[in-house]
Amino acid sequence: MQEKSGRDAAIARALAAFDDGRFLADLERRIAIPTESQNPERRPVLRAYLEDEMRPSFERLGFKVSVHPNPKPEFGPFLIAERIEDPARPTVFTYGHGDVIRGQDNEWREGLAPWRITREGDRLYGRGTADNKGQHSLNMAALEAVIGARGKLGFNVKALIETGEETGSPGLNEFCAAQRSALKADVLIASDGPRVTPTRPTLFLGTRGAFNFDLTLEYREGGHHSGNWGGLLANPGVVLAHAIASMIGPKGEILVKDLRPAPMANSVRAALADIEIEGGEDGPSIDAWWGEPGFTAPEKVYGWNTLEVLAFKTGNPDRPVNAIPPRASAHCQLRFVAGCDPATFVPVIRAHLDAHGFPAVQVTQSRAEVMNATRLDPEHPWVRFAAASIGKTTGKKPAILPNLGGSLPNDVFSDTLGLPTVWVPHSYGACSQHAPNEHALASLLREGLAMMTGLFWDLGERPWPA
Repeated sequence: MQEKSGRDAAIARALAAFDDGRFLADLERRIAIPTESQNPERRPVLRAYLEDEMRPSFERLGFKVSVHPNPKPEFGPFLIAERIEDPARPTVFTYGHGDVIRGQDNEWREGLAPWRITREGDRLYGRGTADNKGQHSLNMAALEAVIGARGKLGFNVKALIETGEETGSPGLNEFCAAQRSALKADVLIASDGPRVTPTRPTLFLGTRGAFNFDLTLEYREGGHHSGNWGGLLANPGVVLAHAIASMIGPKGEILVKDLRPAPMANSVRAALADIEIEGGEDGPSIDAWWGEPGFTAPEKVYGWNTLEVLAFKTGNPDRPVNAIPPRASAHCQLRFVAGCDPATFVPVIRAHLDAHGFPAVQVTQSRAEVMNATRLDPEHPWVRFAAASIGKTTGKKPAILPNLGGSLPNDVFSDTLGLPTVWVPHSYGACSQHAPNEHALASLLREGLAMMTGLFWDLGERPWPA
């Protein structure tokens, strides 16, 4: 039998760790740690994840590890792990987040629980299997396989694990700015988010930004009988609905001119031309009539801005009464592409509401932290390098997205640290991320482990992009 090449041997080594349960055992330990960053009571758990789980796991791979407090002390800490084989060799920066959203323990389907892995067929259920413990665990396992097969990586690695991504990564930018010299590297290669389809390897090169804001309208104190006062008292729910309708058209298009991005670049259109969006077996069907007219589905979600109403409240929806409510509110979100300045959003919305006869509607930014939009050129040499490596491993042409539809703190890495950023996601669109019954697909993780092992092998062997 022909002996496997070094690259093939490394991939075989990684897949053996997946197939014999070693990878799953590591992931089960990490899922069992309830790192809910949205729950202040879990603050000690966030540190424990870094100190008791991540530190020894990185040290076992020959990394030097340090855990640092957050510059914003009310939020969770950061871990830096570095393996410097030769200061003259190039350095990969990688990232993951150890925090998860709330477990929603009582809302999971019978037989499932957030803090343990339950396998049903190809699905691995558990909070963090997809977002993000499964993904950074996979990349660590790939590094381990290369070290085991070659005896070294052939390059240097600096890894950052944060514990606040699900609350907007508070303190991350300030921390990275202060640690800019210590975190100096040549490229970010990391994993988060979903593939465009479960079966197609995907690269994304940045993210859309996320700007959350609240619209509120309060006319008076207390409700008043709808029979005695209906037709005499303005209904804030109705007025706020019309205010929103002046901003978002009946088919979902953005009507506020200055909340729309610049025309889409030809390079972005070209990169999205062969992309199809499909969420898997349980994914929702796309409403083709919704969104920016004349755009394809990938152009709508990866190349354009979208304005959404995430919640709307007036009166008591659970126990309605015959009274005109005194107040209405809506929680809204603008997902925006590179080139848009979030500092302008509130003034633009304020001016629009005033011009359309809604001066009483108040607009306020909901979160102090804003994840800004970023995008790397799809023709960048690092993109070609990664795509060629993944294609060699899988025999598939990867989908290349100029940016993810969702948001990550990629601006910290691309702008503050000045890195080209290449993300290789290991999840899929119907993973129930941020919902009960979150899960990863074992087949997708296994393929992802082979891809990342091949990519890390190639980084230690082939000339790096200039």
